Amino acid sequence: MSPTPLQNLLALAGRLLLGVLFLPAGIGKLTGFAGTVGYISSAGLPMPQVAAVVALVVEIAGGAALVAGYGARVAAIALAAFVLVASFFFHNYWGLPADKQMLQQLMFFKNMAIIGGLLTIAAWGAGAWSVDARRGKA
Repeated sequence: MSPTPLQNLLALAGRLLLGVLFLPAGIGKLTGFAGTVGYISSAGLPMPQVAAVVALVVEIAGGAALVAGYGARVAAIALAAFVLVASFFFHNYWGLPADKQMLQQLMFFKNMAIIGGLLTIAAWGAGAWSVDARRGKA
């Protein structure tokens, strides 16, 4: 059974919404590189410059891939892994005093939901309205 026009529209909308989440974040890391490095350093991660470069490349390339629907499954897996790792280092609410946990807990579980959406793209592909579909890889 082939997807309906509504399913195609929803797959496109979901892919676009996830993609546009990552593009500005990656571009912000690029344009504010020193601040990104400082933020990563504050979390105690080693090689913060390298981590910043990896983060901005994953976010920009992965976000663009999702928007275009090009290599969407691979991009979704890479972004899901990135978000998972980042969540444990930057939204570790369990390590905060009880009165400081709420926002970080919300951010952590928001990220888990984003990972869920990305895994759905990894499982089902970019949808019919994508570069992958035109190339026969959807």
